[in-house]
Amino acid sequence: MNTEAPPPMTSSHTSVSTPIVLARPSELSGTQPELQPAASPGDHIDDISVVIPAMNEEVTLGELQQRIGDICREHDLRVQIIFVDDGSTDETWSKMVELCGTSDDAMRSTFAIRLRRNFGKAAALSAGFAAARGSTVFTMDADLQDDPIEIPRFMEEIRGGLDVVSGWKQTRHDPWHKVLPSRVFNALVSSLTGVKLHDHNCGFKAYRQEVLAEVDLYGERHRFIPVLASARGYKVGEITVQHHARQHGVSKYGVSRLIKGFLDLLSIHLVTGYGRRPLHLIGSAGLLCFAIGSLGMTYLSFRWVWSRMGEGEPLHLHSTAIFYYCILAVLLGAQCVLAGLLAELIVSVAAARDHRESLMRNEGSHGVKDQPSGSQLSCSRPIANASGYSISEWAGFESPEQPLDA
Repeated sequence: MNTEAPPPMTSSHTSVSTPIVLARPSELSGTQPELQPAASPGDHIDDISVVIPAMNEEVTLGELQQRIGDICREHDLRVQIIFVDDGSTDETWSKMVELCGTSDDAMRSTFAIRLRRNFGKAAALSAGFAAARGSTVFTMDADLQDDPIEIPRFMEEIRGGLDVVSGWKQTRHDPWHKVLPSRVFNALVSSLTGVKLHDHNCGFKAYRQEVLAEVDLYGERHRFIPVLASARGYKVGEITVQHHARQHGVSKYGVSRLIKGFLDLLSIHLVTGYGRRPLHLIGSAGLLCFAIGSLGMTYLSFRWVWSRMGEGEPLHLHSTAIFYYCILAVLLGAQCVLAGLLAELIVSVAAARDHRESLMRNEGSHGVKDQPSGSQLSCSRPIANASGYSISEWAGFESPEQPLDA
């Protein structure tokens, strides 16, 4: 066994996103943790990953890691903790690197990823999801307002058949100007999407790994993962969770969060309701405009003929404003129908391409081997970049001297 410490960790100087490989924290520290006795063949150990995005949360990371490790040790859960530094300006990254080499238990492992700048929570979660290897993936905030003691309760719901479990902060320790808009937003999301959750904004959630493989994150979509999963047929539920008052740091969200959330809600409603049938939305609007314009033109034509058959002043269409409105409605309706047909063509081509790529991945896949009981969750596959983020540093990279391919 090689106990020699790896070369110093380096960063890429290129500004483009790069696939990377994360190694076990033992390789970072230069020592191999002592393995626990292997479980008997009849024992089953659940593998979980906990993705924790953080920005300027250096004070809370150590305590949070300790709490997660203690609760997972108590309930025989093999856990992989993934910290993601989303553009911190304090010593958050240094603390993350320090924590990566502190595990003395082979059932607990810690990794860290540093984004080049602040890309937002969705991008940070996406980077963490790409590195997650557990069959169940948790997300939680780094400010200690989410309590890791709830993890076993989430696992009970996952084992019970749910694919996504969302936390519900029934008793919130936040100021009213955050609680009231959040409740209005949650009610709006539930009514518009049909996914009845009390707290869509709660960052404490659990997902089966396969759910995250089918969800694309960008913008502020992270709070809508349950909605996106439900649209694909996954079972979504919620449990009440403890919520603690913030003791360190400050909130990273302001009034702009409400505006962005509303716009993202419209986007999600469009994607989940008409993502695979855009003609039904655009074409329906187009046919409505076309019908109104056509009826108006028919009515004006009848009046024009009638005015010339009887007595009185004849109707002059060019001097009638409604005539031009009807022409505009007909043209707009025709353009909407054409746009809907083009959207259907794009969706069909994209679906066919995705199907071919899926078949190629399945043919080239050899399956994921089960992790032996008593070993750490390895993290050696490249991190794919699908959310526009860029990684500058990492903790535990296998070969820091290896050239990075753009």
